[in-house]
Amino acid sequence: MLSVTTGALVTGGVIVMVATGNASVPDVVCPGSTVTLSGEAGPPAATSGTFPAGTKLKVTNLDNGQATTVTVNGPSGSCVLLNNAAFEQVREPGKNLIRRARVERVAGPAAPATAAAPAKPTAAASAPAAPAGGQAAPAGGEVVCPGSTVTLSGEAGPPAATSGTFPAGTKLKVTNLDNGQATTVTVNGPSGSCVLLNNAAFEQVREPGKNLIRRARVERVN
Repeated sequence: MLSVTTGALVTGGVIVMVATGNASVPDVVCPGSTVTLSGEAGPPAATSGTFPAGTKLKVTNLDNGQATTVTVNGPSGSCVLLNNAAFEQVREPGKNLIRRARVERVAGPAAPATAAAPAKPTAAASAPAAPAGGQAAPAGGEVVCPGSTVTLSGEAGPPAATSGTFPAGTKLKVTNLDNGQATTVTVNGPSGSCVLLNNAAFEQVREPGKNLIRRARVERVN
C-alpha cells in the first residue's frame, strides 16, 4: 500500500497538486483475472497461487459493487480463489464466476515479478503422483501447470474451459487424481486460472459435493 495526500502549491499563478503522504492508494493486482469459488467451508477466506498465506486481499465484483476483504490461507491455481462464505458476499444470484473483478492487496508482501506473466510450461514439468490403486492413466500429453487446483466457472454449454495461461483453441486434458476421472476440453476464452472448467466439463471429473479438485493433472494435448 502506498499512502499519499495531496495539497495545493501555487507557483507562477498555476495550482499544482502535490503528494504529502497520508491518503491511501489501492494496490490493484491481477488485472483481468476472473474470480470463482473453491467450494470450501469455513469463515470468509481465499487461496492464491500468486500471494503467500497471510496476504489480505479485497475483491470487488464490478457488476454489482459488492466487495469482500479476505486473508489468503493457502495455495491454489488462481490469483484469488474465494471459499463459499467469501463468494456469497460478492456473488450475483446463480453465478459461480465473477468476470469483472477488481482485486486489491491491502496487506502483505507484493507478488513476485514473474507472477503476472507465467513462463510457458515445459514438458519436463512433473505431474502429481497418482492415487493408490493406479486409477489415473499415465500422462499422454505435455504436463502443464503442475500443482494447480481446478474448479468450475458455473457457465453452461458443452464441455469447455477458460485459461489465463493458454490461448483459445488449446486442447487440455484434465484428470482428477483422486477418482481417476478425466475430461478433454478446448479453451474458449480467458480466465484467471491455468484451467477453469465449465459446468459440463467439471461434472465429468468431480467428486460428489466438491467444487474443487486439489490433486489434478493437466496435460496439453495439441
